[in-house]
Amino acid sequence: MFSFKIFLAAFAAVASTAVHATPVDEPVQNVVFSPPITAPTAGMTWPIGSEQVVTWDTSVVPAGSENQTGLLLLGYLEDNSEHLDIQHPLANNFPISAGSVQVLVPNVTTRNDYIVVLFGDSGNISPEFTII
Repeated sequence: MFSFKIFLAAFAAVASTAVHATPVDEPVQNVVFSPPITAPTAGMTWPIGSEQVVTWDTSVVPAGSENQTGLLLLGYLEDNSEHLDIQHPLANNFPISAGSVQVLVPNVTTRNDYIVVLFGDSGNISPEFTII
């Protein structure tokens, strides 16, 4: 009987608590865009330690997204998969509307299947190029 009294007291306390509903705002729709990378181009070679400029087409940046910042990652393609170095971005927090960012080519293994991937609102991949 004692546990039933505790249950009733707890139920009465919960039932007397006013519940207030908060209106939910409509979800914000993200504008997805993938600015095409224009450099590096297919077959280009970047020497390790050199400064290079990655460029992309800004004509597809939608209105309202001009102040969005980007992230640029180096990776390579192998076995139909992208292998991205997320631990060491080539560049970050740059304005997507700038259309370019200068990077320092890291000391990596020589390969001819490197790519850069531009992330802003969506990711976009460059053609394959070489780092030596």
